[in-house]
Amino acid sequence: MPTASTRVPQQERSRATQARLLEATVECLVEHGWSGTTTTVVAARAGVSRGAQLHHYPTKAALVTAAVTHLTERRAVELRTEAAALPAGPRRLDRVVDLLAAAFTGPLFVAALELWVAARTDAELRDALVPLEARVGREMHRLTVELLGVDERRPGVREAVQATLDLLRGLGVANLLSDDSARRAALLRTWKRQLAALLTPDAGPPTPGSARPH
Repeated sequence: MPTASTRVPQQERSRATQARLLEATVECLVEHGWSGTTTTVVAARAGVSRGAQLHHYPTKAALVTAAVTHLTERRAVELRTEAAALPAGPRRLDRVVDLLAAAFTGPLFVAALELWVAARTDAELRDALVPLEARVGREMHRLTVELLGVDERRPGVREAVQATLDLLRGLGVANLLSDDSARRAALLRTWKRQLAALLTPDAGPPTPGSARPH
């Protein structure tokens, strides 16, 4: 019977194995897409036996949804850390939006998009992905509110935050097939002005060509 001292190394090895599998899964999704991401390929890339992979994640759907969950949580921690280093003041909103925009153009977003498309015709994946995406969406909204330091009990704030996330997601999709950085930058400059006005208490609607003071 395993003792407490032997269980701890076993748990550590188990966590390390899971981490390698999850990282390898996202890398495969980015490089090979959904169809090329097989559990066999992932196990080989992670340097893990097929039996160990099946022990932790018995199905492909379980593996890929666990990978997206893991990296989403890690990215949220990274965003909070990056945002904590930003200065207070009128430029903070710009920097926060830039941080969020980067999250919708990185490997994690590409991997998630592969799953969204595949889930349209894969019932097992869709059943696993729908509740995950609902939770991720709520967490991303909550994180954005936190980073912007706004009170979404104020009328219009919740909608402004969600519109920001929807815009960034759409721009991320547009950037997948070609470099869309110039158009994205121009749109974000305009939206930042609009967003600042929407989030400022008692501010009226922005006038055309208006800009926030720096």
